[in-house]
Amino acid sequence: MEVSDTRGERTPAVRAVLPSHGGGGPQTVAPLMGHLAASMHVFAPTHPGWNGTTRPDSFASVADLAAGYLARLLDHGERDVVLVGSSIGGWIALEMAVRAAHDERCAGLIGAVVDIDGVGVVVEAEPVADFFALDARGLAEAAWHDPERGYMDPARFTDEQRAIQQANSRTMAVIAGPGMSDPTLLGRLGAVNVPTLVVWGESDRIVTPAYGRAVADAVPGARFVEIQAAGHLPHLEAPDATWAAIDPFLKLS
Repeated sequence: MEVSDTRGERTPAVRAVLPSHGGGGPQTVAPLMGHLAASMHVFAPTHPGWNGTTRPDSFASVADLAAGYLARLLDHGERDVVLVGSSIGGWIALEMAVRAAHDERCAGLIGAVVDIDGVGVVVEAEPVADFFALDARGLAEAAWHDPERGYMDPARFTDEQRAIQQANSRTMAVIAGPGMSDPTLLGRLGAVNVPTLVVWGESDRIVTPAYGRAVADAVPGARFVEIQAAGHLPHLEAPDATWAAIDPFLKLS
């Protein structure tokens, strides 16, 4: 599993952060990585199987990705790493935090978690939208406060872009499953033992703010912040408000 480094030579005093992208690929967290890189040492993974990368058969679930990333951070000798995840990436970050809490080898490895509109849990009466049943227009309407900003006309895609999108979707179906959730995760979040911030777009219809509050309620001491005029990707749609939520949390955690 490749975890690329965007900052060159490491300064020991600079905290490390691992941003984790969602189904749309690494470009969906590019502004987030750029913002964090101003003050932190950013590792920038592309999940196996996304954007033309190879997915080994050993990576067939979010749990597999979480275990793989923890192993790589341990191999790097990291400490106090901040996990920031968007959508499926939020699920990966939470799974990593749960696993680290149960593994003495990971003591001190994870320092904080930021979950941005993360899928992964099952919340009664707040189902995850059926992503795989949505066309481009339906996805924009579910994921964005302003659907016109998020709509991508498939007719304008190049053959290469269309192939990447289709491959990403196939990989997501394998990794996240058709329901994009793990029925055991919500009940396991009580093990998370690091400061956690749950950030949610008020207009998210992939996973609603009520879903996000349920996630925050399940993590001991977690804070929940709702971002106005934003949907599933608040760091794209309302970046200033998103930074205003994340930056103070990271300074104190």
